[in-house]
Amino acid sequence: MKKKRILIVASLSQSLINFRGDFIKSLIHSGYDVYALAPRHLDKVKDKLIEFGAKPLDFNLNRTGLNPIKDIQTIRELKSIMKDNKIDLVFPYTVKPVIYSSIAANQLGIPVISLITGLGFAFTGLTRKARVLQQLNETLYKLSIRKNKIVVFQNRDDYQLFLDRKILKKNNKVAFVSGSGVNLNQFKFRKNKIDSNKISFLLVSRLIKEKGIALFLNAAKVLKEKYPESEYHVIGATDKSPSSIKEEELKNLHEQGIIVYYGKQNNIPEHLYNRDVFVLPTYYREGVPRSILEALSVGLPIITTYTPGCKETVKKDYNGILIKPQNIDALINAMEYFLINSDKIEEMGINSRNYAEERFDVNIVNSDIIELISKEI
Repeated sequence: MKKKRILIVASLSQSLINFRGDFIKSLIHSGYDVYALAPRHLDKVKDKLIEFGAKPLDFNLNRTGLNPIKDIQTIRELKSIMKDNKIDLVFPYTVKPVIYSSIAANQLGIPVISLITGLGFAFTGLTRKARVLQQLNETLYKLSIRKNKIVVFQNRDDYQLFLDRKILKKNNKVAFVSGSGVNLNQFKFRKNKIDSNKISFLLVSRLIKEKGIALFLNAAKVLKEKYPESEYHVIGATDKSPSSIKEEELKNLHEQGIIVYYGKQNNIPEHLYNRDVFVLPTYYREGVPRSILEALSVGLPIITTYTPGCKETVKKDYNGILIKPQNIDALINAMEYFLINSDKIEEMGINSRNYAEERFDVNIVNSDIIELISKEI
């Protein structure tokens, strides 16, 4: 029997390996032909996808901003790719792939299962620009995803917002998964002994203010003075976003000994193994942050915000602390709790690993999505 052909559509080539690699391998193992589509594939990503058994394809996508002419061209190109490769089902994730792939596939009568991985800056409502983008995205989502077979969400808050804003109707079929999942074998449980005199905190993120980096830096300044042996580690890249932290500021704090700044790193598991508490004080509209899932798997207590996508990763008094977003005092208090109660780090770390095994194992997440796919083609 001819294998069914799945087209996965991404906005960033590397994400197909970093976030969907296990999913692609699971689909292939389940007997599907997988086509992995992204703009400007890197050679190393292509090679890895081919090694998995997938077929890498390229398309043109204007990742930032809106250009109606280019966007229409993208939709036409997507339709050609779907027709030429005789695609049976389309699986897009992140905003633009979901919108444009859904429009293209629906025009061709190809079923779509779309994944909403978080609503990002546009749905924070923090600035005039964000509010304008939200209205625009709402309109585009309404035009694109209502005919999809299933819309998959990573948290129920995002679904409720889609209902409240009338992006989806109650009769639209939806499903829920626990983020992108985490490979528990890749992020193994750490067994380090906690040094109560030298507690270290780690933030791994895109270094924009909405992710809480400025709050983390301010907390580090306060706590480093009070607890000189404590450590505050920062991993991530600055970018051209208006809210990006300036690299000069990070380097200055590094030179002063307040933080340890690494820039972008590829060996995240190693850094997680050597730290004590993971911190992500984000007020960005997350799906379920992959960085937190990796920290859970390794066995770190979590400090994050009571916001959609993040609050799902922490059980109160079990594996971490949830704080109000944009509240520096709450963040300082949460971090200081572990400086004072270092005995809780090991206990909550074990609980984090247990929670990852129970809810966020990538095999569970992938199995749930593949079951949805099998019912639609």
